[in-house]
Amino acid sequence: MNRLISVAIPAYNESANLVDLHSRLSKVAASLSDRYSFEFVICENGSSDDSMEILRQLSAEDDRIVVVRLVRNFHMEGGMLAALSEVKGDACVIMSADLQDPPELIPQLIAKWEAGVENVYTTILHRHGEGFLRRVSAKLFYAILARASDYDIPRNASDFRLVSRQAYETFNALPERVRLVRSVWPWLGFPSESIEYERPARSKGKSSFKPLVTAPFAIRSILSSSFRILRAFSLFALLLFIVSLLGTAFTVAGVLIFGVPFAGFGTIATVGLLLFSLLFLFLAVISEYLAIIFDEVRGRPAYLVAERVPDSNCPDA
Repeated sequence: MNRLISVAIPAYNESANLVDLHSRLSKVAASLSDRYSFEFVICENGSSDDSMEILRQLSAEDDRIVVVRLVRNFHMEGGMLAALSEVKGDACVIMSADLQDPPELIPQLIAKWEAGVENVYTTILHRHGEGFLRRVSAKLFYAILARASDYDIPRNASDFRLVSRQAYETFNALPERVRLVRSVWPWLGFPSESIEYERPARSKGKSSFKPLVTAPFAIRSILSSSFRILRAFSLFALLLFIVSLLGTAFTVAGVLIFGVPFAGFGTIATVGLLLFSLLFLFLAVISEYLAIIFDEVRGRPAYLVAERVPDSNCPDA
């Protein structure tokens, strides 16, 4: 009996790419049909275009397609979690619907998995067709994440990957809501290897990347992946306390020897402003951690399912 490979795909306003996506996935599946069966689990993540109508038609024509429609958009992470919750394969390929994750790499991912690697991730060597702001944002994000994380997160690692059944079932069982998906896989610790590729430019449709929307999510994702920033604040406070003690000692000695100087107002004002700025920065970071805690304690689901095609009696989240 052939082993089952699931493909989990979050899709948001990707109507221009869905037919091509299905066609290319079908060709890959056909090339491997002597050894593997496939299912395609696509999460329709609250799109405002006709993505759901196209997916209904594709599902009617191909019984390998399972569609999960969410009540609204729950961002990339929510769509990915929803798709992963539905897969049943011996291994699962996670990819985007915009065809910037080439389906033709799937045989290479499977080959690594067959060799015993349970987390086969991809590393982006170059991002074609992306603007300067997007490229700089990605580099900055990965640089901060690598520095802040408590464990090794590969630079430029993509969400495009293959994970074993044990890996994705362990991932699905994690209780936290606020998570950066690509940073969780290294934490799980399953045997991992990388495949490098150049990310092609988007040929159809429009990217949903919005810096003002993505930035807060990226910051919260980094904070949820590590406690190093809080520890750095504690270390900084200790060093500042030591410097303050030394400064106080020198000031007292200067007063005793030379008397009270009149000059120094500018220095005092500058130091005062600096310390207050640092204080508010620390409070801002702490407030982000409190927001993460609030989200976790509140316990709302990471996504809400409106419909499944074909219909099933699975729980909503």
